[in-house]
Amino acid sequence: MAAEIQGITLRGIEALPVEVESEITSGMFSFSVVGLPDAAVRESRERVRAALRELDISIYGRIAVNLAPADLPKEGSLLDLPIAVALACEKEYCSPPGAAIYMGELALDGRVRSVRGAVPAAMLARSLGLPLFCPEGNAAEVALVDGVEAYRVPTLKDLLLFLRREKELNRVVKNMPPSELNAVEPDFADVKGQMTARRALEIAAAGHHNILLVGSPGSGKTLMARALQGILPPLSDDEFLETLLIRSAVGLPAPVDRRRPFRQVHHTASTVSICGGGSDVRPGEVSLAHRGVLFLDEFTEFRRDLIEALRQPLEDGFITVNRAAGSVTYPSRVLLVLAANPCACGWRGDPIEPCRCSGQELERYRRKFSGPMLDRVDLYVSVPRLTPQELLELGGTPRESGAEIRARVVKARKRQWERKGRVGAECNAELSEKMLRREIGLSVEARKYLTAMAERLRLSGRGLSRVLRVARTIADLAGDRNVDDRAVAEALAYRDSGVLE
Repeated sequence: MAAEIQGITLRGIEALPVEVESEITSGMFSFSVVGLPDAAVRESRERVRAALRELDISIYGRIAVNLAPADLPKEGSLLDLPIAVALACEKEYCSPPGAAIYMGELALDGRVRSVRGAVPAAMLARSLGLPLFCPEGNAAEVALVDGVEAYRVPTLKDLLLFLRREKELNRVVKNMPPSELNAVEPDFADVKGQMTARRALEIAAAGHHNILLVGSPGSGKTLMARALQGILPPLSDDEFLETLLIRSAVGLPAPVDRRRPFRQVHHTASTVSICGGGSDVRPGEVSLAHRGVLFLDEFTEFRRDLIEALRQPLEDGFITVNRAAGSVTYPSRVLLVLAANPCACGWRGDPIEPCRCSGQELERYRRKFSGPMLDRVDLYVSVPRLTPQELLELGGTPRESGAEIRARVVKARKRQWERKGRVGAECNAELSEKMLRREIGLSVEARKYLTAMAERLRLSGRGLSRVLRVARTIADLAGDRNVDDRAVAEALAYRDSGVLE
């Protein structure tokens, strides 16, 4: 009678159950694994055989391992452990266990190595009501999933002795990170001057608005973009689980706190690395930055096709990756931060260095700013060069720290979360057109002012909606119930595309 053991395989960020069936019959030695295994699964034959030999379990004859369902592609090394358990049961080293899920990669000496996908596996085990046996190295991730019965498996021998009821395995104890954030470096207190940019970044953090920083080299664009992570509110339980799923699916370590993701992408990155894909259809940077920041420094150096590929996920909050291996949908709700120089030489408008670009070069450089992409940016900010006196300032008025700014951002987000039941969005940037018109609370004076300025600035329908969302965030930061003309005026000031001219 063939032994039946449960394993898993990954499809995107979802764990799918795999039934591992094994059979050993007499005849010339052969070891075959069937059921659409990839190269890593097929190579498990040697790892499993060596690990069993360490326990004096020698397998001979014709060995067949079937991974069901047969039409589901299996990938990775996380099926090593269930295959070894199935063969050990077949050799009567231990009795067939009750229903459970096993995952882990085997070393040749029987140690169980960590694998990617522990969080999706824990969620699958919880939904099926089954215990999970996971590697010791994945225990920290599994401990972040509530309501799952899980056990740490340091070696194959420990697991088989547990199944023979000769040894106990340590349970994985739930251990969620605290809601308080650790200090984030760099801090906003390290940013000298740039009051306009600091205010714009605070608004961006409060409403999850996309922002463009334009300034000369060395003006502090990258420093402020990195400091933005420290003023974002901590991840909620649901958001934390969303980001944890994606990190686990690509094998990244579990986060130690509720800090939001921050992903900085180099301009030489490929479209697949940012949008996702590859032979195993993994998530890209736009999904790894979900609920956090995606920072594109030197924005004008990115390839045009890559920039255009980001338009849909930025608008919809998810991206569907279609490949021959299948179609997978990943979340991509990111706060996009773009940084660029004002011209090709970088010194246009600088008070010290003269610009060396010709009119033709300036026009060619402006074309690098994708119009449809800029229409998805809420805040345009000029970041001027600081004077030597500002850079060398040792005393003067103390600058606000990231923790102080974050306190205001959290209050503004709380006001937005309180409206979630009515508007169906966690932050103002996610407000639908219908809910935006209904819930914004625009005053009569603000409506008249916005109508006049929209014609002058030639705002598109999407641009006008983004101004309204930013104005709603400004009102939330001020604690105002309605949006007045001052909030609209500030939102329009950040929408002025003059920073690109």
